[in-house]
Amino acid sequence: KETMKTLQFLSAEAFVSNAEFARKNLGSVAHNLFPLLFKASYLLEQREVIHDLVETWPLADFNIGKLLGTTVDYQEDLSHRRCLVCLESCLTGLRDYVLNHPSPCVKRLKVVDLTGIKDVEVQHCECKKTMGRWTRTKLLSKLCLEVLIHLQQMQCKPHTFEISIDVLIDLFVTERNYELVVQALLQKHYCPLKICCVALRADNLALQKFFYIIKLTDPSLLRKLEVVHNVRLEMEHLEILFNSIHFPLLMSLTLPARTFNVQRLTATDELMLTTIGEKMGEMTQLTELSLAFSILTGRLQKLLSPLKTPLKMLDVSNCSLNDADVVYLANSIHSYHLEALDLSGHNIPELYPSTFFKLLSHSSPVLRSLILEDCNIQDTHVNMLIVALSPCQKLQEFKFLGNPLSSQALKHLFAFLCELPVLKNVEFPVPKDCYPTDITYPIDDASLCRFDHRKYDSIAEELNFILLQANREDVKASTPIFGSYDAAVQETNDELGAYLIKSFKETLEKLTTSLSKMS
Repeated sequence: KETMKTLQFLSAEAFVSNAEFARKNLGSVAHNLFPLLFKASYLLEQREVIHDLVETWPLADFNIGKLLGTTVDYQEDLSHRRCLVCLESCLTGLRDYVLNHPSPCVKRLKVVDLTGIKDVEVQHCECKKTMGRWTRTKLLSKLCLEVLIHLQQMQCKPHTFEISIDVLIDLFVTERNYELVVQALLQKHYCPLKICCVALRADNLALQKFFYIIKLTDPSLLRKLEVVHNVRLEMEHLEILFNSIHFPLLMSLTLPARTFNVQRLTATDELMLTTIGEKMGEMTQLTELSLAFSILTGRLQKLLSPLKTPLKMLDVSNCSLNDADVVYLANSIHSYHLEALDLSGHNIPELYPSTFFKLLSHSSPVLRSLILEDCNIQDTHVNMLIVALSPCQKLQEFKFLGNPLSSQALKHLFAFLCELPVLKNVEFPVPKDCYPTDITYPIDDASLCRFDHRKYDSIAEELNFILLQANREDVKASTPIFGSYDAAVQETNDELGAYLIKSFKETLEKLTTSLSKMS
């Protein structure tokens, strides 16, 4: 439905729709109307007007999340539009604010906050081109260096040296943009545009480079740290990181797969695990923790009990948890505060059904997201699942891909899901009756697409009809075969793909060399 606009917003749209007229007359516009004109220009993708609005920004703050979010004049939230045209114009306008603004007495801008941009899958902008987090990192770093080059060449007015603007951003660093980001961070103190990293995602980086970049970002400002995929961070490296760097504001920590592996722990490693737990306990703001694909069997309590702040988000998917781990979790202070929980990859019906009930019962007043993928939930367990989910009236997202459920069981479950009042997103598995009878669970990647697509479409239509009959058109139900959309992976898939091919080639070469030596 078309979102209502006030007369003032309609007037702003009319003003910026003629770019030439708007640019000529910005100097006559009251300062308090700049935010309104910015949102209208962003909606209409008026790149020149956006650039000039930022270049002449008369206010002390420029917070893109607030500017594009829900406002009195126009309720629609535009912060999910990571439009290439608009964002590029914002950033080049910021560069030119520093270099070209004529009068020093009106230079009030002190803080630019770029963290409010939401990287979502579906884009509604006209240009159909997006600028993700990685590209934003690259472009801001490039523009900071451009400003420095201008300063060094003395191509700007003297008052330019007095400008100091903190630019808050979520950095995304990989091998491909590493050198550029490093140069920008090294020159931070000399540049009027000062990169302030409040969140860092590192992927496809050698450990030495990861440690270097994290020190350059100023860890005292970090609120979120994601170390993912192709960063070979193991327990001993994590201990070094926590012993050498303090993270006073860190709220969210994501560690790469296999950071922990308790199957091969020595006495020294046990002490190391205790130290890591204690160091995380010193992070008094930490409320989100992702440990996916580590092996933590029997050690969850050792890692989480030192935490002084209850966790609101916990991802322990595919962590080989045992009964004792989940008993601890269900009885811990964390269970009463969990808003998002991922237990994927654990055999819930076999391992801990009663403890699972207790865990969900404790978290039900606040639980918003629950992920139970590849948990061996079968038709005979659906009633059990319904009983466990019944108290979770705040649940907004439920994902249970990869479970061997029939179409009949899914219909029964969907009839219940309609009763969860704020549920918005459901990811359900391809029904097992759509697969050949020789398929075994968990299904390997090669067999994921070996199902009767026509039959699946028919069943999916029936499931959506159940939602429709219950007046729950607000619930989005889907089956992303290869997992949920990840904006960061999508943006860097070419680089990550090349890395995987290179790693595979190196592995084959090592194997060939070993075989040659043996022969």
